[in-house]
Amino acid sequence: MSENILHVTDKDFETSILKSSTPALVDFWATWCAPCRAIAPIIDEMAIKYDGRIKVTKMNVDENPSTPGKYGVRGIPTLILFKDGKVLDQIVGAASKNNIQALLEKALA
Repeated sequence: MSENILHVTDKDFETSILKSSTPALVDFWATWCAPCRAIAPIIDEMAIKYDGRIKVTKMNVDENPSTPGKYGVRGIPTLILFKDGKVLDQIVGAASKNNIQALLEKALA
């Protein structure tokens, strides 16, 4: 996993994501989730590609149930893009590299 990926928790979500001056992508995932593992290399690649422009983070839904509940995460993986403390867009399910990149580009537009 890329060292560019920050792991966030229910405790530090507000500080790390909502109060971030940088747009942030949160990958809601779990260790047992095969589609989550399938997109992990793409998430790693995006963390490197967008380093300094978009904060790429992961949140384990089993260890942090509060935040996914607050944002209506029902299926994983769910990728939610935050900008200025608000949800800009999201993707549910294993998305293609092109779809994930398009999502991230919205934050920079």
